[in-house]
Amino acid sequence: MLQVEQVSHSFRNAGGVIPVLKDINLTVSAGEMVALLGSSGSGKSTLLHLMAGFMKPDTGSIRIAGQDIVKLSENQLAEYRRFHIGYIFQSYELIPNLTIRENVELPLLFLRVSPSKRKKKAMELLAQVGLTDKSGLFPSQLSGGQQQRVSIARALITEPSVIFADEPTGNLDTSTEEEVLAILHRLNTDLRTTFIIVTHEAEVAAQMGRTITLQQGHLVDNRQSPIAM
Repeated sequence: MLQVEQVSHSFRNAGGVIPVLKDINLTVSAGEMVALLGSSGSGKSTLLHLMAGFMKPDTGSIRIAGQDIVKLSENQLAEYRRFHIGYIFQSYELIPNLTIRENVELPLLFLRVSPSKRKKKAMELLAQVGLTDKSGLFPSQLSGGQQQRVSIARALITEPSVIFADEPTGNLDTSTEEEVLAILHRLNTDLRTTFIIVTHEAEVAAQMGRTITLQQGHLVDNRQSPIAM
């Protein structure tokens, strides 16, 4: 479903070229839950941003559902992301003056889906994450864990091929982290949604089906997690 082949990437600044990723190869099958594990500076967030189409690698290919997104123009890539890619941010990124339901609906507004269909789909997903009774509230009226559940519902609403999550439990306490991870696992089981999750916590990675470990820009480990065996 997702194939990364010979991907390398560097950042450039006044001091010169800084290599970040070097010859990364990996494959993720449909329906997998995969953790990208690594310390700060390992390259895991850069790899996530490349796979999500937020930037392009220096070399290599990234195929999602058969499409090499590296070859797409910026406009084509923006259109492709709308239909095939969902993204969960660590800091939620909800729009404060929209209600919870309106935040979840937002991707469908850009796709020109009718108001009635947007509302119906948003309410279905809010039910999936246990927030039906909060649909008319605003983000500031919710806890951090509830806001993250809203962002999960928003990421799912276009039924994307894959959902990328950047430290989705990084701002949560231990109890709320467990609740959010349980929701992701249930959605993976019920909807067969593919998740690729960046984390620096080995405990979180161990709960995914497979862990890919990055170290100084290199893929150093790629193994099935004990919990999935």
